[in-house]
Amino acid sequence: MELHDAFDFIKSSAVEFGTHLRRVPGSAILLRYIKSNYQNDPVRSAVELFLFLFAVRYLLAPKYSTRKENYVKLREDEIDELVEEWQPEPLVAEPLELEQVDLDRTPTIVGPTGPKVKLSNGKTVLNFGSYNIFNLAQNDYLKDRAVATLRSYGVGPCGPPGFYGTQDLHIKTEADVANFLGVPACIMYAQAFHTISAVIPAFSKRGDIIVADKACNYAIQKGLQISRSTIRWYEHNDMEDLERVLLKIAKEQARKPLTRRFIVTEGLFETMGDMSDLPKIMALKEKYKYRLILDETYSFLTLGRTGRGITEHQNVDPNMVDMIVGSLSHYCGAGGGFCVGSQEIVEHQRISGGAYVFSAALPGILATTASETIGLLQAQGGELLSQVRELTKLFRQQIEKSEVLEIMSVPENPLCLIKLKKDVVEERGIEKGEGEDRLLQDIVEEVLSQGYLITRVKALPGIMAHQPRIKVVVSVGHTKKEGEKMGMTLRQVAAKVVARMKK
Repeated sequence: MELHDAFDFIKSSAVEFGTHLRRVPGSAILLRYIKSNYQNDPVRSAVELFLFLFAVRYLLAPKYSTRKENYVKLREDEIDELVEEWQPEPLVAEPLELEQVDLDRTPTIVGPTGPKVKLSNGKTVLNFGSYNIFNLAQNDYLKDRAVATLRSYGVGPCGPPGFYGTQDLHIKTEADVANFLGVPACIMYAQAFHTISAVIPAFSKRGDIIVADKACNYAIQKGLQISRSTIRWYEHNDMEDLERVLLKIAKEQARKPLTRRFIVTEGLFETMGDMSDLPKIMALKEKYKYRLILDETYSFLTLGRTGRGITEHQNVDPNMVDMIVGSLSHYCGAGGGFCVGSQEIVEHQRISGGAYVFSAALPGILATTASETIGLLQAQGGELLSQVRELTKLFRQQIEKSEVLEIMSVPENPLCLIKLKKDVVEERGIEKGEGEDRLLQDIVEEVLSQGYLITRVKALPGIMAHQPRIKVVVSVGHTKKEGEKMGMTLRQVAAKVVARMKK
């Protein structure tokens, strides 16, 4: 009986509440909305009621402060004493003992670079360690054009290209690079290293497939990592293994949704010094329906009759390569990097290339230098490039006579990578890796003592383990006699240093 009375009370209360609610203007609309909403979706009504109650509670909640009142108040002299005692942590940790020894042994150039440089110890040596193969650092015309640009445009644009960083100099340089390579369009990045590492993730995302050469340089590896794509590796410059990987992917993806697929390789490999078989890669790309990203950082201005790269050297139409990436800071004597391709490829990067969108544009002085350099090399008609190749040939002839050293790079590559012969390492019991590094460093320092500056390549993390090697770059600022003598000195020093080792 009590339950029946309680039910009647609730019912009458509800009726009375409804009667009073209907007197409120607009209440009929609200009641109709609640009734229809409850019938169609009661869960939604419950969620909306919860959100409404939460909003009411939030608005009626008392204000609070995050400031704590129970802190210890210090006097001015106590604050000054604590500030004087505070020692900030260094931004860079102190070098380890071995690192410090390595730093102390590294020569430092004082003043401008060129075929001859002055070291911090006051000694002047011939420089065979920079990328100044065309001796552009000593070109008076380029210096005058750079100074004129600096006076007109200032030091830098101080803004991203898409905001206010683009200047007419950038547009002209992009057009010059595109015309030089014979492609529709070009986009220019502010740094050479981050060009390829921005181009790859601009097109390839999670779920896409990238097939890459195991010897690809560190910048490419960073781009692959950032893309978060599925990466498949093929053995270095092994076209049969490349086709095997492509065929395996085709079978695995036969019944899966279509994804974007890319092949990534280099024209001249930074770590190995050899050259890609571009015609074969192009054939496989067309056969298995892939796009090709070709890094020509080290082949731009060095391969081909006029320096247009591996496409010119191996008679491949550059318009058939989806994306060609190159550097304006290595052999061009300027700075930054570029990517050329179709108009759609370039325009997509202007809104999707992370390093383009979020980095300050290339300084105008470097854009002008790159443009003038390309014009200068075109006017020379390949004459400077022929001189570089002749000097490189003379140097290589001396190293090829060595009993302990061998050149890894192909003859067309002005960047000569030199390593110890395998039989020498085994016969002398030289520890692979660190032992070879120490021996090559001894050779580099002995060559420096005789007036020639060269450098040892320091390995970066990678898929392949690379044998320690020496890097030598010949410049047209050197005479034929200097190039030959340098090669002879390196050969003799290497033989002497190895002979000092106990078997």
